[in-house]
Amino acid sequence: MSESEALSYVIASAAALNLPLDEAQALRVAANLQRTAAMAAPLMKLPLAPEAELAEIYCPAPPRNSRP
Repeated sequence: MSESEALSYVIASAAALNLPLDEAQALRVAANLQRTAAMAAPLMKLPLAPEAELAEIYCPAPPRNSRP
């Protein structure tokens, strides 16, 4: 993720969430996002066994009073 991509993502996300960020804050968040992506990159390359893959969407059981 390039610096400009990270900054564009931060600005767009902040706007979508109606989160006020000044330019200095947006730059700091973008720098943190880039560091996080750099740390995650080696892990994303590791193969996962099928049993280690994320589970499907969690669906909790219905409340006890609505069970038959």
